Amino acid sequence: MKGSFKLGKVAGIGIFIHWTFSLLILFIIFMNYKSGQNTTQIIWSVVFILCIFITVLLHELGHALAAKNYNIKTEDITLLPIGGLARLERIPEKPLEELIVAFAGPLVNIALAFITAFFISIPDNTDKLMTELSNGVNANNFFLNFFLVNFWLAIFNLIPAFPMDGGRVLRALLSFKLPRNVATRIAARIGQFLAMAFIILGFFTSPFLIFIGIFVIIGAQIEADYTESKFMLKGFKVQDVVMKDYQTIDADEKIKKAVELLLDSQNKNFLITENNIPVGTLNRDQIIMALSKKGDDEFIYNVMDRNLIILVSNSLLENVFELIQQNKSTLMLVMENNQLIGTLDIENLLEFILINEVKIKKAHDRK
Repeated sequence: MKGSFKLGKVAGIGIFIHWTFSLLILFIIFMNYKSGQNTTQIIWSVVFILCIFITVLLHELGHALAAKNYNIKTEDITLLPIGGLARLERIPEKPLEELIVAFAGPLVNIALAFITAFFISIPDNTDKLMTELSNGVNANNFFLNFFLVNFWLAIFNLIPAFPMDGGRVLRALLSFKLPRNVATRIAARIGQFLAMAFIILGFFTSPFLIFIGIFVIIGAQIEADYTESKFMLKGFKVQDVVMKDYQTIDADEKIKKAVELLLDSQNKNFLITENNIPVGTLNRDQIIMALSKKGDDEFIYNVMDRNLIILVSNSLLENVFELIQQNKSTLMLVMENNQLIGTLDIENLLEFILINEVKIKKAHDRK
């Protein structure tokens, strides 16, 4: 993620922190100073926030290590002011695997709360609890606050709303009886209904709930659309959508040639060749970037993407859909018996999905 700085590695997973995290620390210091807290109080508050983000890191590592058990790699973990983000190579699709991976994060918070409970005395009524917490975080109530935060993090993350852990747990449970796309659609709608409740409640309590509600609505829709698209590809192979008519440009040509072809056709992705052998790809954004930074006399071989992505023609589309999604701005090569038979890009795949949706709808209407 842009604007992130690497802290190190844990279990081979890169740990990053976003620069906006520093704004949170400054905000905490400012709010404590504004409320008249002394230096000691401010230090305790900052230390507490740092501990919470260590907790968030452990939560994400819970997901990552559970996923590793199913040979799913975690690309990295990024700490943000609103929490953590673990980028898994893929989401497990077997219900039991997804259930375990999704629940692993909240389980870390439950375990931390359980361990902390041995070292604290929890007030026996609400009034005493509020009195204990009213003076902010300090040496006397640090672990009580830590216990409560982990308890509420576990509860909050288990709310059945995508893209939070609870939404994935719900989807996994539904998937034991329903097709995955149907389970996802139901879980997404439940999540969006709860998100609307968050937004309404946020107008009367905290604006943060409005932000969460919007995040859930968008995230749930993205998840539902992604799963539905993948379902539409079931049974089809790469060879069913291969583009045999594709535009090539010689690597020795200049950017001005790419600009001409870009303006003269509907092509946005180009295959770059040397002696008719593929050596790279070039997309519209890369052409515009090269034009603005280096001018139209720059050679294409200096700006092309040399990372060629190869798809085997008889591969199932549903199995390579995630790879295509991750490289949505790249032209991919389709090979058969080590021979190039065409190319594929995300736009062509989405058009294929759209056509299939229409065909299925027409077939359903005839019935």
